[in-house]
Order: sequence, then C-alpha cells, then structure tokens
Amino acid sequence: MSDSSASADLGFVHRFVPAQQPGLPPLLVLHGTGGHENDLLPLAARLAPGAAVLSPRGKVVENGAPRFFRRVNEGVFDIKDLKFRTQELADFVIRAGKAYGIGRPIAVGFSNGANIAASMLLLRPEVLEGAVLIRVTTPFEWEKAPDLTGIPVLVLSGARDPLVPAAKRDKLVAMLKAAGADVTYEVLNAQHHLSADDIVVAGGWLDQWR
Repeated sequence: MSDSSASADLGFVHRFVPAQQPGLPPLLVLHGTGGHENDLLPLAARLAPGAAVLSPRGKVVENGAPRFFRRVNEGVFDIKDLKFRTQELADFVIRAGKAYGIGRPIAVGFSNGANIAASMLLLRPEVLEGAVLIRVTTPFEWEKAPDLTGIPVLVLSGARDPLVPAAKRDKLVAMLKAAGADVTYEVLNAQHHLSADDIVVAGGWLDQWR
C-alpha cells in the first residue's frame, strides 16, 4: 500500500492503494465526521477486492473532527462551503487520477462523505463513474438539474436512522432519478452506523463491474 501526503499539486492528505486486479474501476472512499484517510480502506478492500482506492481526508475540522464541509449545526449545512469543497474535491480527484494513472472512480461515501459525494453528483457528475451513498441526505436544492443519464447510484439508508429524516433521503433519490441516474435504493434495518447489511448489499452491487 502506498502513502501520499498533502502536496502542492494534489492538495489533500490522502492514501492511495494501487490496483491488484486490472479492469476494475477505482474507488473514491469518503469518510464520515471524525474519520480520516485510513478509516474506510478495510471497507473498500471488502467491497471491491483488488480495486485501486483513493481515500482523501476532509479539510474542515469541527471540534477536532475532520469533515468534508462545514455545517451550521446538526443537519444544517453551510451550502456555500459545501459547494466550494465539492469543487475542490472534484479537482483533486481529477489531479489524482492523472498522477496515479487511474480512471473515473466510483465514490463510496458514508454519512458526511456520502453527502459530499451526492453533492459531486449534482455539481460535477463527469468526475464519477458511479456512487455508493450510505446514510446520505439531500445536500441542497439544485438550481439546474445535472445530466446523470446512466450513472449507477446505490443509496443505502437506515430505517431507524435518527440523523437522516426519511423525507430527506427520499427526496435525494427522487432528484437523482429525475436527473437520469440508474438508482438502486434500499432502506435497511439499521440506524446511522455502518452495518453488516450495508457491506453485503454494496459489495453485491459493485460486483456488476467484475
């Protein structure tokens, strides 16, 4: 496994794991609040064994906890910062793709990471091959619908999630479908945590690229 730190030309503290199996799309793994660049590497290895993995650390720090964008309070996002950080992350993904010689990744995001991945689908869809959004909410209302025609997206929500209202997750699914994405949506018997069912369903969904 190779390590990379922040640099002038890549811009994020991150980890990169080279592919062990040719032909698989790389994964862009995006941690939740309080996570870091190492957190989801074991998850990525279980979901898509042999795939290249790019794992950045969020640049925003909230009470000592890394995040990918600011929020005003629980469940209320700083939309201006979210959109800025989304563009910044998308630019990083493009630079990293060139630096490491990988193609467009499938984003695998959990919670805060899922929210910025959803934002990237709405603002910079050309950067991603697809997305797995675990415990995601609607990041913002779009001004203009993106063209997500044919982009595969898996949304995994928790039926007992106290942090994501059902209306917020359902709205995002409706938005993605309206934009043309190929959406698979499952509500699991889980709270906000990452569950064993998430791993089984997401791993099975990613098998379509094998």
